[in-house]
Amino acid sequence: MKKSRETIATDGAPAAIGPYSQAVRAGNFFFLSGQIGLDPASGKMVPGGVREQTAQVLKNIKAVLAAAGLGIKDVVKANVYMKDLSSFGEMNAVYAEAFKEPYPARAAVEVKDLPKGALVEIEATAMAGD
Repeated sequence: MKKSRETIATDGAPAAIGPYSQAVRAGNFFFLSGQIGLDPASGKMVPGGVREQTAQVLKNIKAVLAAAGLGIKDVVKANVYMKDLSSFGEMNAVYAEAFKEPYPARAAVEVKDLPKGALVEIEATAMAGD
């Protein structure tokens, strides 16, 4: 059985800051690496707090999805990592603007630290076709 796998990359999202791909397609599934609130043009964290970073994270995710020929509606699972879960409501308000029903499955966890001092990181799994 031949395995179908390819990497996805775009200048519309921050370049990988380590030995990983922005996304990998395996069959009909697309596994997106975690995105933080980096502006892809400047490579710097967007100014502001959780709301602003979450908005940038979702822009970055949408850019990676677009490079794969997908959209935010194709996300079936998201994992949210936050520096402080007491800011969950702020993140969730921005997240709810991006995702519509049927919502993807989701987990949200608090972590000690995130790369580059980020307050929020989101990774996603998307599926092409039905």
